[in-house]
Amino acid sequence: QVQLVESGGGLVQAGGSLRLSCAASGRTFSSSARGWFRQAPGKEREFVAAISWIAGSTYYADSVKGRFTISRDNAKNTLYLQMNSLKPDDTGVYYCAAITKGYFGGYNFVSTRNSYDYWGQGTQVTVSS
Repeated sequence: QVQLVESGGGLVQAGGSLRLSCAASGRTFSSSARGWFRQAPGKEREFVAAISWIAGSTYYADSVKGRFTISRDNAKNTLYLQMNSLKPDDTGVYYCAAITKGYFGGYNFVSTRNSYDYWGQGTQVTVSS
């Protein structure tokens, strides 16, 4: 059994910062890439950022580029998302996910939900105005 567990969510004011973490538990597994998605109430889950696990190539949605930074610690098998200059529109449940097989790379691939094999349960991020 593989689990991805997000942490670090909370309540922040606009302009503030938050750092999310995603740790793996259970069976050890390798991944080609890992990413972050978010979902606001009544909206579809949308891509936020992704990173290839070995090379560290990064991909960002236009809405967060320049404000968010995705990173990983290979030794700890942990994914991070540093979120700065937060806006109310950033509010939502943030999910981490992993691609373990069938990896093709590129922005279009890593920004697609169906590319990912494993998902965490999410952590709430609320940004007030």
